[in-house]
Amino acid sequence: MTPRDPSSLLPSLPEGAHVLIVRLRSLGDVVLLTPALSAISAWRPDLRLCVLVEPFCAPLLEGNPAVSEILLMKNFVATARELRRYHFPAVYNQHAGPTSALLVASIAVPQRVCWTHRQFSFVYNVLIPDPGDRIHTVEHRMEQFYATGLPRGPIPPACVYPRPDAQVIVAEQLRSHGITASRPYAVLHPGAKYFTKRWAIDKFIAVARWLRERNGIEPVFNLGLGDAQIAQEVRRHCGTDFVLLDSLDLRQLIALIAGCRIFIGNDSGPTHIATALARPVVAIFGSSSSVHWRPWLTKNRVVQNDFPCNPCRGDRCYAFAEPRCILSVTLDQVRDASESLLAETFGASDVIGPVALQARKTQ
Repeated sequence: MTPRDPSSLLPSLPEGAHVLIVRLRSLGDVVLLTPALSAISAWRPDLRLCVLVEPFCAPLLEGNPAVSEILLMKNFVATARELRRYHFPAVYNQHAGPTSALLVASIAVPQRVCWTHRQFSFVYNVLIPDPGDRIHTVEHRMEQFYATGLPRGPIPPACVYPRPDAQVIVAEQLRSHGITASRPYAVLHPGAKYFTKRWAIDKFIAVARWLRERNGIEPVFNLGLGDAQIAQEVRRHCGTDFVLLDSLDLRQLIALIAGCRIFIGNDSGPTHIATALARPVVAIFGSSSSVHWRPWLTKNRVVQNDFPCNPCRGDRCYAFAEPRCILSVTLDQVRDASESLLAETFGASDVIGPVALQARKTQ
């Protein structure tokens, strides 16, 4: 039965109740759920928050003290059978797609929370008005919980926890390329789902050279398993001049980013991971919305040029013959953003190097 007052839902749950939160699909989506998990856990640490994610996203929640159980989306029947065993009193569908809606319908949870005007909305009996599209994704995620009784207050940062065994593996890989614990490195991520979000490889290479020559920071390129073509392009442009790690699993990627001096990348899952690890982030935006997806509560710079067609779906350019949004981002914009961020975070002497700093002082 739909509660007369949705704001009583969370406060009225019995002590120690299991609460199911569904967040399928991408890395960034799972990372940006973690502030809500932290807020709920800080308010009611007795609640057992169980988060259903795709198997490849599980490392994003490992070690998170707010998460009682990480549940994995398998085939539909097996997942529904497993979820029924918990007898959840409430489920929050933060994904809101058709698969997750049908899954919620199949497990007989008394209170079923989702947004209004979503597919299969008849499945839910607690429908939360959509807060609109001019707020950050983290703030959007929080609204389901605020509307059902979580007290409003400062929203925590996103958080991801590197695993010690993965840190050992990554440290060894870096050592094999001459990068030791005393040598600072940057992670550069030129990949992204759509070409309208990918800054040019040759410009990433130029930033890499600038980081090494002007700042003494060793650039490390990272690409995922789906970025084989981009990895070939990186190798073609720079040969063996720079370290390219393109076979890390997600735990190792988290460990790599956790140790970097600065992260520079397109709007993508690894950029959100860097944010959750509290690394300084330069985020390069093309077709996607920096209002929705900018780095959350970490030192950062967003590089994006305004176009009236932005944001768009990104699978193709809807306004021009080519994606001017990402193509218009200049090398100077990213270098200036990186230098400013490094100076803010570490001080000028660590940014431009002792030789360049002395020259600047004598001018």
